[in-house]
Amino acid sequence: MTVIAHPSTATPSLRRRALGVAAAVLAPALVWVIGAIAGVDYTVENPGQPAFVVGLAPVAIFSLGSALVGWLGLVALERLARRHAATTWIVLAVALTLLSLLPVVAAEASIGAKVALGVAHLAVAAPLITLLPTRSR
Repeated sequence: MTVIAHPSTATPSLRRRALGVAAAVLAPALVWVIGAIAGVDYTVENPGQPAFVVGLAPVAIFSLGSALVGWLGLVALERLARRHAATTWIVLAVALTLLSLLPVVAAEASIGAKVALGVAHLAVAAPLITLLPTRSR
């Protein structure tokens, strides 16, 4: 039996980054589902605005959007600041993740909703920070 190796069309970096984006969408969705099963009320009120319920679809859509914007930002940094792109991107990603937690803390919601939504924010960031930057050789 002859085994023929077919070269992959995707580079390891592209595959790893695509996996990071997929994980950044699936992880917060899983957090949301676990919270819903546990009985978390995802009703959120922001000052001056009507109350709304954070649903699974918006969680997935915003996670995907954030992941793709992060990837695009990393690609731009890699072209502009080659040597320091990964470090710069990681610092920015951590800063933006921390900033993204401010509305969660400031919003009027149950403790369960705040915890679940905060963990969901971190669940978006963790795979992106881990998998998007190119590893040093």
